Amino acid sequence: MTIRVALVDDQTLFRAGIAMLVGSQPDLEVVGEAGDGADVVGLVERCRPDVVLMDVRMSTVDGVTATRDLVAAYGEQAPRILVLTTFDHDEAAASAIEAGASGFVLKGAEPEFLLASVRAVAAGNQVVAAGATRALWERFRARPTQTPGPEYDALTEREREILLRAAQGLSNAEIAAVEVLAEGTVKTHVSRILAKLGLRDRVQLVVYAYEHGLV
Repeated sequence: MTIRVALVDDQTLFRAGIAMLVGSQPDLEVVGEAGDGADVVGLVERCRPDVVLMDVRMSTVDGVTATRDLVAAYGEQAPRILVLTTFDHDEAAASAIEAGASGFVLKGAEPEFLLASVRAVAAGNQVVAAGATRALWERFRARPTQTPGPEYDALTEREREILLRAAQGLSNAEIAAVEVLAEGTVKTHVSRILAKLGLRDRVQLVVYAYEHGLV
């Protein structure tokens, strides 16, 4: 199955380089490009990408606003959004994750890491620039916590346990080992947790856990 990728960056030369890199892969296809976040919703409507590679800082509409616009326009049907940033401790990247992005990578990342990140995000996994994970989650922890609402009350005891394991960064396989469950069962539980909490993916699950003081 080919992963359809859209590129959004206001630097034409950088965008061309990423397009060449992504297009060189047999399982990846560049289906559209835009030079500003203002064009993102229209681009997605025309091209229907699976993943949007989005620059976080653009001259007119930045990547955070464009991410919010996409999620508002498409909801659960929105493509996965992978933010590109220059700084690994970027508050804008953290804001993009809150807005609905599935993670971020540095513009200076190794090509193979960027390609692997596109594939990981397309598969529903979170991706955070190396070295930034702890600092990123600490930003969310430092913010005032909210009391979990009725959506949290809807979770079973097992689902709450798995929510905490996932929020701690454990993979499905690691959760399965700790909870003595089949990996497929864990995957089903995670899907149900996301549905009950109204979250798009695991990175949103982690944000939820930190914002509500669960970890």
